[in-house]
Amino acid sequence: MAEQKLLTYKGRPLARQDKMLYYGDMSEKTVAVLTVLTAEPYQGLPVSGKVQVQLLSTDETLPIHERILQKSEQNGLYNALDIASIWLDRTNGPKQPEEKA
Repeated sequence: MAEQKLLTYKGRPLARQDKMLYYGDMSEKTVAVLTVLTAEPYQGLPVSGKVQVQLLSTDETLPIHERILQKSEQNGLYNALDIASIWLDRTNGPKQPEEKA
């Protein structure tokens, strides 16, 4: 069976479930959760409008309300991913590019 490639953005994994996107690696100190709050139609397809960005600690011993380290609301998915990437770089350090074999 062929190995499935994960979608990545700036070297970090990006996974989607319904209106939520999970950005980052669970083995690091923090991950980002992006929630699409509004979607507007563009040429018959829904395009994200407002997106909530949360920086979460991966420490599962903490209650969920204490795991939320930062929170923001952005216009558009690109802006939300950009903020999430900056937050992850600040808390986890910049992601090193993987070497090609």
